[in-house]
Amino acid sequence: MKVVIIMGSVSDEPHSLKITKKLDEYGVKWEQHAASAHKEPRKVLEILDNNINEKRLVYITIAGRSNALSGFVAANSTFPTLGCPPFSDKSDMLVNIHSTLQMPSNTPVLTVIDPGNCALAAKRILGA
Repeated sequence: MKVVIIMGSVSDEPHSLKITKKLDEYGVKWEQHAASAHKEPRKVLEILDNNINEKRLVYITIAGRSNALSGFVAANSTFPTLGCPPFSDKSDMLVNIHSTLQMPSNTPVLTVIDPGNCALAAKRILGA
C-alpha cells in the first residue's frame, strides 16, 4: 500500500512537500519522482511499469499549465490518479485547474486543489 507522487518537474517539489508531510502524519508510505509526460514519457511509463504489481496504490500527479501528466498516468494505469495542480496566484490557479479537469474519455483523473485534502483522499482511497 503506497502513494506514488509524480511531479512534472523538480520545481513542483514545494507543492509536493505539502502532500508528503500529511502522508507522513497519516503513516502512509510514499515515493516521489519527477518526470514530464511531454518531455520524458518513457520515464513516466517506467514508473508505472515498476508499480504494476502493487496491490493497493494511488498516483498523485503534480503538474500545471498543459497538464498531460495526469491524463497520461490515468490512461496508462489501472490505479486511481489524483491530480493536485500547483499554482502561484489566482490566474495561474485557473489555468492549472482547467488543464487538470479537462481529460479525454477513459482517463479518470480526480482533481483535488488543496494538497492536504489530496493526501487525505489518497489515505481514504487506500483504506489507511
